[in-house]
Amino acid sequence: MQTEVVIRTVRDEDAPELLKFYNYYIENTAIHFDYDPWTLEQFTDRMHQIKEGYPYLVAEQDGKLLGFAYAGVFKAREAYKHSVETTIYMNPEQKGKGVGRKLYEALEAECRKRGIRNLYACIGDPEVEDEYLTHNSVEFHTHMGYHLVGRFHKCGRKFNRFYDMVWMEKLLVEE
Repeated sequence: MQTEVVIRTVRDEDAPELLKFYNYYIENTAIHFDYDPWTLEQFTDRMHQIKEGYPYLVAEQDGKLLGFAYAGVFKAREAYKHSVETTIYMNPEQKGKGVGRKLYEALEAECRKRGIRNLYACIGDPEVEDEYLTHNSVEFHTHMGYHLVGRFHKCGRKFNRFYDMVWMEKLLVEE
């Protein structure tokens, strides 16, 4: 019998497994627009930079990592310190099982504790779904309460195709 999914802060020893998820999306999808896989050193350095100022969470069940989510700099100016860009990557075998929702809910709670007011997500979105990119990320964020605030047409190229990028927003504090 499986135990409950645990959401916790990322640890250094998580990096090799999380990097596998991350590189899967680089190599096989247009969800991530890098072309080359990251090294463990690159990934770990980035993980440390993010953890210094923002929440970085993992989902774990029975010792197996299921995915990770973090908040990071939206814009590197003092005036934007209450806004963050959110990111989530799941083990490809775990998509659609509700773990992403738990991760994002925990990430939101951590952001609220830190005085974050606005969450933003930059998402690849195809005009027509293909084997590299679907509308799943936009649908997930919509389900989580994000709203579309902008679209950049055919601005990202990967696998010899152009894809749109959308910005979605969720306001944690509404006045």
